[in-house]
Amino acid sequence: MSQPTTSTVLSIPDVGQPAGHAPEHRPKLYILDYGAGNVRSLANSIKKLGYEFEWIKDESDFDKAEKLIFPGVGAFSQAMTSLRSSGRYDQLLRYIASGKPYFGICIGMQVLFNSSAEAPGVKGLGVIPYHIRKFNSEDSYEGGKGKKTVPHMGWNGAWRAWKTEEEGEKLMLDEDYYFVHSYAALLDPSAPSTSSSSSSATTSASASEPDSSIGDFAYTLSRYGSETFVSSVKKDNIFASQFHPEKSGPAGLDLLQRWLSAPVSALSAKTATASTDNTRKWQPVNPDASRLGGTGLTNRIVACLDVRSNDNGDLVVTKGDQYDVREKSDDKAVRNLGKPVELAQRYYRDGADEVAFLNITSFRSSALLDQPMLDVVRAAAETVFVPLTIGGGIKDTVDPDGTPRSALEVAGAYFRSGADKVSIGSEAVIAVEDLLAREARGEEALTGKTGIETISQGYGAQAVVVSIDPKRVYVDTSSPDWEATFPEAHKPCLVYGDKATSRTAPQEKGKVWWYQCTISGGRAVRDIDVVQLAKGVERLGAGEILLNSVDRDGSGLGFDLDLVQLVKNAVSIPVVSSSGAGSEEDFVEVFRETGTEAALAAGIFHRQEVGIDQVKARLGEKNMAVRRCTLPTI
Repeated sequence: MSQPTTSTVLSIPDVGQPAGHAPEHRPKLYILDYGAGNVRSLANSIKKLGYEFEWIKDESDFDKAEKLIFPGVGAFSQAMTSLRSSGRYDQLLRYIASGKPYFGICIGMQVLFNSSAEAPGVKGLGVIPYHIRKFNSEDSYEGGKGKKTVPHMGWNGAWRAWKTEEEGEKLMLDEDYYFVHSYAALLDPSAPSTSSSSSSATTSASASEPDSSIGDFAYTLSRYGSETFVSSVKKDNIFASQFHPEKSGPAGLDLLQRWLSAPVSALSAKTATASTDNTRKWQPVNPDASRLGGTGLTNRIVACLDVRSNDNGDLVVTKGDQYDVREKSDDKAVRNLGKPVELAQRYYRDGADEVAFLNITSFRSSALLDQPMLDVVRAAAETVFVPLTIGGGIKDTVDPDGTPRSALEVAGAYFRSGADKVSIGSEAVIAVEDLLAREARGEEALTGKTGIETISQGYGAQAVVVSIDPKRVYVDTSSPDWEATFPEAHKPCLVYGDKATSRTAPQEKGKVWWYQCTISGGRAVRDIDVVQLAKGVERLGAGEILLNSVDRDGSGLGFDLDLVQLVKNAVSIPVVSSSGAGSEEDFVEVFRETGTEAALAAGIFHRQEVGIDQVKARLGEKNMAVRRCTLPTI
């Protein structure tokens, strides 16, 4: 069968990867890198655990390898095209057929399947005779509002697909792991025992066993809304996870440790199946009754570090009040709240679910020449094993010597340096303005050339975050016909103070406002509202929105619930709510009232006014799911 090609060509940026071992050693572990995504974090994880490895460079390395890991993120078509064009397709199949241990991560799991709805007509490796399908954003799961966001992004639990009388040696513990994907090995939705309702927990575990094509491979299952999917597979020499162990904190490192330390013979042993072991019972429902409601995801807590150079040229973490990062003292110095890598390490130890670095200094105009910021990401990735987002300067640029750099190239350099997601700000506003203008002229809305589109096509939508900086604009309602004269395009963004839900609502009675988007760090306004922008970036291919508030920044007045709800109602991709947190209760409020997927804070964490552990403890008291790993942080 001829394979369709992808329109986005991923060139591997000239960013060196960590050396796996001393040249005189012959390692037994090899990593297959096809060029997409953050493989540095996996390499760092392996080295942190004390193991050596080598990168697959040519066909002979498959013969030398005693264990092989294939990590990656991105599109199914991109991965399969890369495997075929590099000649690795047949080489990888021969390695798997040899019986030597294979560990696939994320796309390294999905390529094992026959095919994927993400890329019709593109053939996978065909090791698992099953089809990958997309999550359904329209979903009437228990506790939901008729929809869920896609991608499935965040921390979710995984339980054993088969209950056996003798558990044997476990590879995975009962912890939460980090997922980020839009497509999955979904179980047949017609099977009644895959429902997430509490009544399903009493269903016979042997009922509605899956087709052997997937059942014989299923090792763990996870639930997203009402959809249950295979979150890891294990059969004979094959193990693969849909989640990212290298980004799953202590739980993920523990899994890697168990696989790396296991003898080759144990990882290659024949696996029992339903036909050979009648003690196995299918377990399609999470046995943990406390996780049967909601989407299945935990409420994510994100620590944000605004990074810029101070007046001495040193990189520091700073924090502004309504985006002003300078002290009120006479010297007007840049507010210095610590060193970026040290703070990131602290937040990882404190239990942050993600860390975001937002580059707000001037050298982001030449991002690929910004060696200090690339070094920050590299250094953080060596010791912080949760997702890292980098923002600032992810755009088409031209170096001082005239060398053009595409946004795709800039993003690739940061991914290869250790970032998992890139955040795009002002350029996203311009891109959506252009999209709306083309549409108004009757032209094709999408060009495939914007930074959001090219990065999403190359690395997957989950790798692209759009950071939005809106501010309130109050409407003059003194005229009785003000609504008739108000711009039609912005009416979906209107908020009436009498119906407001934010904590400041009592002071907003009788007022009406809309949210106008800004660029250049809030310094310039554009004639586009937050609903238009959020919908536009979703169309362009963004996988997540980081929603700030110029008005609430540094205020401690709580998140702007009305703003969050507007955006949540407008899009079907995850939203990270930011700006205004001043207490643990603010996090409870924004999760409870808006259903936001994540909440971000900066200043209160930097100044240790509120701790991440305190926030999670408060959420737990309210029976709101949070990641609380029982393993020590490595």
